[in-house]
Amino acid sequence: MEQSGTTALLQGAVQDLASGVVSALRGGDHVIVSGAIGEDAPTANLVLPAVRVLGADLLLPRVLFRSQPDLAELAVFRKAVESFPVRADAAPAVRWSHWAMRRTLRRFEAAPDGAPGQDTAPDTDTDWLEGAGWQYLTHQLAVLAALAVPGEACAVTEVARSRPVDVARGFVRAVRRRDWQQAAGAGRWLSLLDGVPAELGLETGLDFVELMGGGDPRVALQIQAARVMRAAGAVT
Repeated sequence: MEQSGTTALLQGAVQDLASGVVSALRGGDHVIVSGAIGEDAPTANLVLPAVRVLGADLLLPRVLFRSQPDLAELAVFRKAVESFPVRADAAPAVRWSHWAMRRTLRRFEAAPDGAPGQDTAPDTDTDWLEGAGWQYLTHQLAVLAALAVPGEACAVTEVARSRPVDVARGFVRAVRRRDWQQAAGAGRWLSLLDGVPAELGLETGLDFVELMGGGDPRVALQIQAARVMRAAGAVT
């Protein structure tokens, strides 16, 4: 029961952080981690695990709007990266998620204007995605939606770029299965890809996913990220 309660609290902490990201993506100007990092806060011990779960998307508004994170915000992000090193037997998606956090950390520690750092070579591969079925591919890409950032190429991005039709099929499947998190993550990827079938009606699809799953802050985060990227001309 205690473990179940802790899990619920962690999920709540992740949702609180995601809500802050959504607000910032919609034009809010505030520190996302706010006062929750204080030692006296009720969920202070869950902040770092929550940041690790949310991953690189914690600083997504700073990346998309090219603004510098608050020093406390960046310090918490850095501590989360350092506190949860990747195990040697970790799944590929876990390794890529951690790499995405390190890439984001390098970005802001390298330049005050949020320009990417030079050391961006991944230390993992995409063997587990090569030749994967479109269902599995879409699931994995949705898990790694934090990698879908304009101007940030990596091996996972290249796989996604080579299979826009498969990702579109996965998006439709996720909507039909009412898997709003997967649909939102796939929609974010589709917002970056060329060659997405026009008949998909991505904009309408994003509206629908937002309507049906937008009560979940993590769904809303992916949808709003897709909107910001599309508005900025990420899709040609």
